[in-house]
Amino acid sequence: MERIVVGVDGSDPSRAALRWAVDEARLRGAQLEVLLVAGVPRTYLDPVIFPPPPVAEIREAEREHLQQIINSVDTSGCTVEPIVAVGGAAPLLCEASQGASLVVVGSRGYGGFKGLLLGSVAQQVLAHAHCPVAVVTGTDRYEHAEESS
Repeated sequence: MERIVVGVDGSDPSRAALRWAVDEARLRGAQLEVLLVAGVPRTYLDPVIFPPPPVAEIREAEREHLQQIINSVDTSGCTVEPIVAVGGAAPLLCEASQGASLVVVGSRGYGGFKGLLLGSVAQQVLAHAHCPVAVVTGTDRYEHAEESS
């Protein structure tokens, strides 16, 4: 079975990417992996003074957030696997791209000239993914989607 990976963080662009990925998964009959990457909060950058919580604890705290994101989109007719990972978004999305048919990410363009720019995660995934990448740049029913291979 084909596998599509979509990165989400709860932002409007990532929700647009999720809607686009759900539609694409339905068209292809593919399994959809919805990946939320949780970072370690900056307050934990000094592990001696402020030891970070265990990774399992961070993952558990983000599971409900991920489920809320998934529930905000109609995923009927689509097999969805929610995944929470801890670390850097771009490297983990690129790792998840191994063996996938497609990776989908949103872009946080803000309109005007800035709207033409891709975010750093989208740029890194485009450059390093192991499969084609679709960058969804619009938030209104994903009006702009570009796919690269």
